Amino acid sequence: MKLAIACHRFGYGGGMERYTMDLVRGLHQLGVRPLVFARGFDTGIPEHAYVEPVRINVRALPSKLRDHYFAARVRTLRQRHGVDVLIGCSRTTVSDIAICGGTHRGFLAHAQRSPKWSDRWQIRLETRHYAHARTVVAHSGFMARELEQYYGIPADKRHVAYPPIDTTRFVPVAPERRRELRQALGIPDGQVAFLFPSTGHGRKGYEELASFFEATTLPVCLLVAGRPVESHSPRIRYIGYRQDIENCYRAADFTILASRYEPFGLVGPESALCGTPAVLPRGTGCAEVLSREACVTFDLDTPASLEAAIASCVTRVREDRARLSSPLSHLSYAADVLTHARIMLDLASAAQAGG
Repeated sequence: MKLAIACHRFGYGGGMERYTMDLVRGLHQLGVRPLVFARGFDTGIPEHAYVEPVRINVRALPSKLRDHYFAARVRTLRQRHGVDVLIGCSRTTVSDIAICGGTHRGFLAHAQRSPKWSDRWQIRLETRHYAHARTVVAHSGFMARELEQYYGIPADKRHVAYPPIDTTRFVPVAPERRRELRQALGIPDGQVAFLFPSTGHGRKGYEELASFFEATTLPVCLLVAGRPVESHSPRIRYIGYRQDIENCYRAADFTILASRYEPFGLVGPESALCGTPAVLPRGTGCAEVLSREACVTFDLDTPASLEAAIASCVTRVREDRARLSSPLSHLSYAADVLTHARIMLDLASAAQAGG
């Protein structure tokens, strides 16, 4: 079976880029070298040697047309390269397995935003992406419900497979090492540190969190990793773009997001695997796979709910109940990349058999 993956960019990043890297690593462990269609490749990473790269250049096109051109080129190149099964980590019209890490209609609904013409184009392509696929893999039950609600995807075509996590990278450290990491990040003694990892602060709810942390009298601080922020509050500290986000998880007492639309949210399980619970809005996709100890939830539309959640976290730290001593026991699924790769290969074999 000649297996291929379509993705926007082959390299390290968040969201679907991260998922593609994890999937390729798992396939590599199984001895599978897929062909990858992408707009660009980071040739300096180890994973580049695990794939057969096929670059589709879209730079000369207006940004709104790039997805459609990419999809059209994948259709042509799939035939040229003799691909048997295509996994679509980006929207195409010829994927056999469509990966759903979020839906455009769902995003607009949660943002309470009416679609513009560019949104309608994206929805049209996304609809064809799901319609053509033999199987649509939803990264959470939350996503599976959206696929039914907004796209009419029947139950026998949906398959929930939670995204993999590098369980060798996201692990706890000894208390002495954790103290060193806290000192390196400048976390004051006596303060409960909340990590906000984000490159899209508007989508992740930075303004709501900043308003709370600037005004609260609780002994807390917010560590912002990713895109820079401007704040004069001593309770908000920018810690830069981090390639070692696992050390930030380990140093913090809790990880926090305030996203209105978070179909899964890898930061929750990643943080938990480092021994650090997450604080997330109710309805966040990953909340369905985390234990109550690993996931503190709050209502985004009720400020008192956020305050109560933060206060409960402070109490847990004071009572030495915050750390997760057996992180894997707080996840309800096997998160390693090898297990996920086997699931995807089984789905690929079924797709090939089904013609």
